Amino acid sequence: MADIPKAAIIGSGLIGCGWAVAFARGGCSVALYDENADAAHRASATLAALADELEAAGMLDGQTAADIIGRVEIAGDLDAALAGAVHVQENVPEKLEIKKAVFADLDARAPRDAILASSTSALLPSAFTEHIAGRERCLVAHPINPPSLIPAVEIVPAPWTSADAMDRCTALMGRIGQKPIRMAREIDGFIMNRLQGALLQEAFRLVANGIASPEDIDTGLRDGLAPRWALLGPFETIDLNAPGGVRDYVTRYGPMYAKIAATQREHPDWTGETLDRIDAARRDRLPLEQISEAQAERDSRLVRMMKHLRDNAPNS
Repeated sequence: MADIPKAAIIGSGLIGCGWAVAFARGGCSVALYDENADAAHRASATLAALADELEAAGMLDGQTAADIIGRVEIAGDLDAALAGAVHVQENVPEKLEIKKAVFADLDARAPRDAILASSTSALLPSAFTEHIAGRERCLVAHPINPPSLIPAVEIVPAPWTSADAMDRCTALMGRIGQKPIRMAREIDGFIMNRLQGALLQEAFRLVANGIASPEDIDTGLRDGLAPRWALLGPFETIDLNAPGGVRDYVTRYGPMYAKIAATQREHPDWTGETLDRIDAARRDRLPLEQISEAQAERDSRLVRMMKHLRDNAPNS
């Protein structure tokens, strides 16, 4: 790997711009390309806003927003973006046929030793790389949006992805400050969406069965479990919640969870009356026309929280 590795970011939406900032903050040179010239032009303002917010929060590791933006080039064509890249991060729409075409094109035009990674959250890497000559270098690097702020990234192989490709992608993600989650094999939903999906399944079930309101479910997560989960993972949590650690916790509470699991086997209704109740509860609290404003406020609060967590991490 070169001393200053180059990353090519394909697609200049919010995820693509977030990746550009993440790689640039980590010391990479970055080429950002979008086949839509207007979108690429608009990306400059998005990049500046992301970098400025991180600088204001003190989350650029002593760098300035200008330092970050100075490492990002808006490439005028795909070949220029790919030239010299060691890592290519694709961020095109979540449509299988588009992914297939884009990856075939990237494989034909990117340097032969470059990793070809997709940001997809819904498509298995085997679904859009099987037909590619260089498929052994293809994988998914799925960020938890926005990657400029949330460090976790799922590294997902197709059945034919080489160990070398996995190793190099994992190493680069660690180098730029991301927290790679290296999966042994692909599975629908990867890890994050499967965990989030399990929680949502139970949240919908509790509302559908009249156990609690949507507001109470949100309160329980936001003001109950979430503060602890911001510091600890689920296995760390239960390891600290019993005097004898995780084995003691399972001995004490395993039978309770087994009893609960027996009631969680049916798929809850996500539509009809249940959805009507949840939607009505949310619209009472947040009219649709205020969602953009609420999203911006959420992101600002998230910046402050991540700064606090990073500054107070163990051994920081």
